[in-house]
This record gives sequence, structure tokens and C-alpha cells, in this order.
Amino acid sequence: MRRTRTESYLTRKWTAESSTRIPDDLIVEEPLTIQLDGHLVSTTMRTPGHDFELAAGFVSAEGLLGDAPVLAVRYCADGSAFESAYNVVSVETGGRAPEPKPRMGVTSSSCGVCGSDSILELVERLEPVAAEPFDLELLASLPDLVRTEQHLFAATGAVHAAAAVDRSGSVVVLREDIGRHNAVDKVVGHLLLDHKVDGTDLALYVSGRASFEMVQKAWAGGFGSIIAVSAPSALAVDTARAAGITLAGFARDGCMNLYSPA
Repeated sequence: MRRTRTESYLTRKWTAESSTRIPDDLIVEEPLTIQLDGHLVSTTMRTPGHDFELAAGFVSAEGLLGDAPVLAVRYCADGSAFESAYNVVSVETGGRAPEPKPRMGVTSSSCGVCGSDSILELVERLEPVAAEPFDLELLASLPDLVRTEQHLFAATGAVHAAAAVDRSGSVVVLREDIGRHNAVDKVVGHLLLDHKVDGTDLALYVSGRASFEMVQKAWAGGFGSIIAVSAPSALAVDTARAAGITLAGFARDGCMNLYSPA
């Protein structure tokens, strides 16, 4: 059972001139089974830590809560949390949430499970975001602002980051995980459990590409702006425009491309 987020391995650093054995910190990846009121929802590969936020953020972003409030989040299994290696988490609504349909298979750390098949389904479930635009100079500066707080990435070079940043440029919450979608779910879950469900005055930073799924989760979290280090997909841009979300990509060295609004 691993509860640390990194483990040290002995590796060999090779160059044309030398070969040296050195210790190397590697990121830990383990499965997390997510339940809603005791019903299986999904199993995702994640970096241990902030598991309650991940579970709460996942069920919220996937629209599984309906209008039900989150009453509790706990480790659970047939036995003790220790016996399940702290790899099973249940979000509790007292049975108020609709009974979920389990997602078949394991969600990899590279891509998440999308609960909506089209933008039209999202439009039916979510209202457009009514947010004042962020200062563009501030959005362009977010990668540099967030990079100094990406401690797991600095140690391993193997994790993604997501962060909620306010209009003053302060990082409200930052989470790192081997999965891009997990990092975003942890941020959304943190805000949900902290009763900060209105993200219109927050921008969501993601360290990788802006996929449809990233925009979906940001929309569900109420974010008014998304800034990504890499490119968006065409569907992500269409979704951001339908949601009224400002979407920027290729944010590097104080520059960025604005894809939404049109």
C-alpha cells in the first residue's frame, strides 16, 4: 500500500561521456474507485492525495449530483479504509442524488470519462456562464504565476497541474496529479466542498491541452475563463463559445491565443 505521492528509485543517468547511478523521484499512480451514495461510479488512475476533492469534483463535473448537496465524503469499502488501501471513496448525499450508472472499465490517467456526448446535452444541463472578462494581461501571466507552485512537477516532471486563480492573480487552490482531468476535478471538488461554487470571478489554469472534457468540467464548475499551456480542440472551442467562457491556449512567455469568445 502506498500513501506517498512520490517514491525514490535508483536509476542510471547516461551520457556519451559517463554512466552514473543516481536516485530519482517518481510519481505514484494508483486506482481510486469513486462511489455515489454507495453506488459504483468509476475507477480512475490518480496520484494519491486530495482524494475527497477528486471524488466530489468528479461527480459534480459529470452532472451526477443533480440538485443534491454533498453531505459527506468518506473512504469506504467492505472492510476498513486501511484494508482497501484508501483507494475507495464514496460521496454521500443521503440518497438525494439520482442513482448513477456505473462507468465500465478503468479511466486512465491520460484521459477522463466524458458523461455528456454532445454540446447540446451540456446546454440542456448547464446555463451559460455570466462572467465579466478577465484582464487579458493577467491571463497571459498565469503560467509563470502557477509554475512556482508546481512542486510535484519540479520533483518528478511527470504530473499535470490545475489551478483556480482570482482576478488579483492570487492562486486560490492548485492541485497536481498524473491525470489532467484528475487535477481539474480536485480543484472543482475543493471549491465545492469549501462552498465556493461560483467560479465566475475565477480563471481555471491547466498545464496541458484544453480538451472538450476540460471545458466541460470548467463549465460545470462555473469558471468564466480557461487558460491552457497547449492547444485546444475544435470541440473545446465550440463548447467554450456555447458556454460563454473565455478560452485561451498556447499561453507561454506572456503570449496566448484567444479562441473564445469568437
